[in-house]
Amino acid sequence: MALIPRLDLRQSQTLVMTPQLRQAIQLLQFNNLEAATFLEAELERNPLLERDESNDDPDLERAALDQVAPRAESTADTADAVRADTMPAESAAPLDTDYSENYDAGGVSDGAPMGTIGGQGGSQNFDNDDRGIDDLAGARMPLREYLGEQLRLSFNDPVDRMIGAHLIALLCPAGRLTAAPANIAAAMNLPLERVEDLRHRMMGFDPPGLFARDLAECLAAQLREKNRLDPAMQTLLDNLPLLARREIRKLMGLCGVDAEDLTEMIAEIRALDPKPAATYDSVPAPPVVPDILMRPNPDDTWTIELNPDTMPRVLVNEQFYARIAPKAKKDEKVFLSERLASANWLVRSLQQRAQTILKVAAEIVRQQDAFLRYGVAYLRPLILRDIAAAVELHESTVSRVTSNKYISTPRGLYELKYFFTAAIQSSTGGESHSAEAVRHRIRALIDAEPTNDIVSDDTLVTLLRKEGVDIARRTVAKYREALRIPSSVQRRREKAIHA
Repeated sequence: MALIPRLDLRQSQTLVMTPQLRQAIQLLQFNNLEAATFLEAELERNPLLERDESNDDPDLERAALDQVAPRAESTADTADAVRADTMPAESAAPLDTDYSENYDAGGVSDGAPMGTIGGQGGSQNFDNDDRGIDDLAGARMPLREYLGEQLRLSFNDPVDRMIGAHLIALLCPAGRLTAAPANIAAAMNLPLERVEDLRHRMMGFDPPGLFARDLAECLAAQLREKNRLDPAMQTLLDNLPLLARREIRKLMGLCGVDAEDLTEMIAEIRALDPKPAATYDSVPAPPVVPDILMRPNPDDTWTIELNPDTMPRVLVNEQFYARIAPKAKKDEKVFLSERLASANWLVRSLQQRAQTILKVAAEIVRQQDAFLRYGVAYLRPLILRDIAAAVELHESTVSRVTSNKYISTPRGLYELKYFFTAAIQSSTGGESHSAEAVRHRIRALIDAEPTNDIVSDDTLVTLLRKEGVDIARRTVAKYREALRIPSSVQRRREKAIHA
């Protein structure tokens, strides 16, 4: 065969990700903080964009954003249900007020105000407020700076201060040393005995328990500070693995104490801080601000709307463009045209983002209506494909919409991903059960077990199958461990000592 050059003409279809399309996809998966940061950068980059600072929302726009979710039993088409303003209610059952089933993933629901200004003994103004600046709490000193002050006050020897500063620098976030004392002594060319003596003296710094090598040494330092480190307690600390396995009888023999004394010793250990440095420099997590607000209507339906406090709003300054463009040079006109097209695309992308979030949230609420009314036991199994088919979107789009988006409901603050759970088949051939509902039922069965009759995993399988849940023993064990519930053997040992 001869190799000769030739030209071929071929026709094919490819999907090209334009910068505008990539921007729209990014906006869809951004949470409110990320979207705000992105818009701040766009406002600085594009002179034709300006922030919409109007306080009153137009009625037309408000009506376009509000969504009312129908009851789950409604036979109306999903697309019509999303666009409807009101939907008929089929029952007037009141909301379940069992707050033991409330869920809050790091924030508070805005269904009720955090507090009231007025009230008994209160005042709605601050004219009579005689509090001074001394009443305000000062900022807490950073841990390493606080330890540095204690080091300077405790030691005068420059070498001791140098060793102490090195130990402070090696502390991990939990307050333990990240390097072995022998390696520290070798690196500083000092005797190991001097480094260890200084380390043990620094373990008495405030908060106690710092500079320890392991958990037992950390707890021992805190007990020594309370004058509670006796031989029996030291033996218990030396056998923490036995305590973790709830081998109570073996610990009673090793420590030489009875059940009552061992119970008191365990209670003292539980009151200690295993990570003394973790909470010292900790900054309170900011409250989660919901992206979607949900409230009940008098006709027993739900109203869903975007949170106006987190909804990004920008405007295109077309008057500025009309005033500047005629006087601009050729290259400046090209720049202004590009900025105008980019601004218009951004505004349309934000509108599409808002409509898509509302559409997906309304369908989720419609399908999980029973959960929102009666509790987690009524949570339905749900996957992305179900919502995507109902709202006529791609699964990847639904996944982006539900990522890092929160909805405030009368039952609590939830991430949209919370409503998607795996399905567990029914043993009677009926409707499948949600994995989250099964986990809730496992916790309820274990919490209700009597002291003298501990429920094993096999018994849980039997009880759940009687309730119509076809579940394997290994699945029950996996769910129990995910709930951080000990095994039946450990629970039996723990309850025996309390009895």
